[in-house]
Amino acid sequence: MAASSVSISLLLRVLVPEAAAAAAAAKSQQREDEEDSLSDWERVYLPIDPGVVLLDIAFVPGDFNHGFVLGTRQTILETKDGGNTWLPRSIPSAEDEDFNYRFNSISFKGKEGWIVGKPAILLYTSDAGDTWERIPLSSQLPGDMVYIKATGEKSAEMVTDQGAIYVTSNRGYNWRAAVQETVSATLNRTVSSGISGASYYTGTFNTVNRSPDGRYVAVSSRGNFYLTWEPGQPFWQPHNRAVARRIQNMGWRADGGLWLLVRGGGLYLSKGTGVTEEFEEVSVQSRGFGILDIGYRSEEEAWAAGGSGILLRTTNGGKTWTRDKAADNIAANLYSVKFINDRKGFVLGNDGVLLRYLG
Repeated sequence: MAASSVSISLLLRVLVPEAAAAAAAAKSQQREDEEDSLSDWERVYLPIDPGVVLLDIAFVPGDFNHGFVLGTRQTILETKDGGNTWLPRSIPSAEDEDFNYRFNSISFKGKEGWIVGKPAILLYTSDAGDTWERIPLSSQLPGDMVYIKATGEKSAEMVTDQGAIYVTSNRGYNWRAAVQETVSATLNRTVSSGISGASYYTGTFNTVNRSPDGRYVAVSSRGNFYLTWEPGQPFWQPHNRAVARRIQNMGWRADGGLWLLVRGGGLYLSKGTGVTEEFEEVSVQSRGFGILDIGYRSEEEAWAAGGSGILLRTTNGGKTWTRDKAADNIAANLYSVKFINDRKGFVLGNDGVLLRYLG
């Protein structure tokens, strides 16, 4: 064997193990980096089909170990350990008919809880979700139920995607309309007042969000204007959007002001608190992906989530935002940020993605 061949052979014997060791070290470092990047959030793997979109989550007041998460494809999961593990929950009264329900919203007040979904279904519990009763609904209900809020003993507030708001005080057996006319009727009266895009309204909301004191903000189906309502008003109040791009979502800040998200990743905050049409843009590192929701952990700290695993955090009430890489490697859109309290929060997405806040 030539001397050069011996040298190459010896060199390979030395370099190959070193390369393998280096590769192993790199993988170990990558895992450590991923763990570091997930310091505020961790992914919780759920026993559901990957195509499920998670839509809402709620915990029983007084027992923050006990909660439920809802989604498409008739998905209801239950946890009794604070959200570490979840198990599918079967509700016989929701399985009597040949429907594949989309469960949109859940809310608890004490041990009383409510769930609404599409096709029209209303479930009620008085024992913290141990048993659920199906409450009959009128076939004349305008629109699909998209939101419900437990407000007191045997009382709740329900919203449809056509802007109907109903309240009950007797476990849902009777409902009283809180709005006197449909949104379409309101727009027909006000279209001449200069609401841009009102003539293209399809009769449904894209999103609707409620403040803790009972005010609502909703985005039109095309995202070209928004509407607000507060208790006592006879109808929704339409507003022109103050930005060029169409609105993706709107909601309430912890200080009572509004946040506004536009398609393409823009984020705006209203000037002052309360309802207004004046907004200021805030610089965010969205990488061009749409931001879909914002959830407030406190008045100063909030998290925003969106397409392709975008997570953003503010610690000064929304004035500045920094990108968190916790979900960069998760190939999913993150639709909803929910903080149960300042220590318990979740991000919900498509493909069954659930992130749990660690803090």
